[in-house]
Amino acid sequence: LSPPLPPRLGDSYGVLPRPCRALVLLNPQSGAGRALEDFQAVVQPMLAEADIATTVFITERPHHAHEKVRDEDLSQWDTLVVMAGDGLLYEVVNGLMERPDWEDIMKKPLCILPGGSGNALAASINHYAGNDHVAKKKLLTNCTFILCKGLHTQMDLVSLSTASGKRLFSFLGFGWGFISDVDIDSEKYRRLGNARFTLGTLQCLAKLRVYQGRLSYLPAVPEQGTAPAPRDSHVPVTNGQAGRILPPAGTEAAGALPADSLLVPLCQPVPTHWTVVPEEEFVTVYAIYQSHLGTNLLMAPAARLHDGCIHLFYLKAGISRVALLKLFLAMARGTHLDLNCPHLRYVPVRAFRLEPRAAAGIMTVDGEALACEPVQG
Repeated sequence: LSPPLPPRLGDSYGVLPRPCRALVLLNPQSGAGRALEDFQAVVQPMLAEADIATTVFITERPHHAHEKVRDEDLSQWDTLVVMAGDGLLYEVVNGLMERPDWEDIMKKPLCILPGGSGNALAASINHYAGNDHVAKKKLLTNCTFILCKGLHTQMDLVSLSTASGKRLFSFLGFGWGFISDVDIDSEKYRRLGNARFTLGTLQCLAKLRVYQGRLSYLPAVPEQGTAPAPRDSHVPVTNGQAGRILPPAGTEAAGALPADSLLVPLCQPVPTHWTVVPEEEFVTVYAIYQSHLGTNLLMAPAARLHDGCIHLFYLKAGISRVALLKLFLAMARGTHLDLNCPHLRYVPVRAFRLEPRAAAGIMTVDGEALACEPVQG
């Protein structure tokens, strides 16, 4: 569900019906473990006032929400509401994309209410709405108010493919190295809420590592010295079999997932109009599609819900611990790029590929751990 932003060219807004029926998927273990308590105390009274009737589904195990939305008849609900962290929304999105009717079901509005530790998408939507930066129950109240208003719009999803053949759909970001290490290593402190990331950052700074690999990308705006993207290729570029001809629009098999038209198979070199980063030693690589990486981390201030852009950041090896800490402190205000750190590079891209030299380091998609292997999206 989107905030009430001034409409931009090409944006369209829908409004939830009244009365409205919402399926709430709630993880009672997420974050500091207060999601159910906060839902009953903060959210339910506001929704009742707004004539939104709720059916609450409490998850009991990993992948429970994934299975629920993949297999259930969802026609009785007007919207799906996720009250948890970003990880549960990732489960829900990928469960929906496994349905044979994914194309229709993905038109059903999704809403995120912050109940986790990071709450990156909720913080991003609060930012897009023009609200002041807030956290905890104030952020929950703001997001619930947006749900009560009922305005919704489109949000970009990024299709990720791995060398082992996985196809994943991501709404927030893909990471490798330092940022992902902090995210996963701090899981054991989740009861601390957002403070877990501060503690995790300090621990990972103490054992700062370098990761070797090749990073390539398709810039959103052609860079100097790179060939322009081909305007009319005779053989479509997809992420499936080499040279597979795409069927004419509207004739695809029912339930078939969309083709990755910007990507060649991972076993092939990237196209010549892509940029290959000359450095091959990184502290972190992060491709983000929303403004916030966490409640207190404004990583991509220029990002919007539906801008068709991946905001790619990479940090080259050689940065000192002090400089890295300064970057993360500045990111709380979204001013990290103003530091002009020579090791930090930011580039808006349409697609990227990361090929680790060894299976070292943690990869994450929307904050969930992924096996370290070549990935593109």
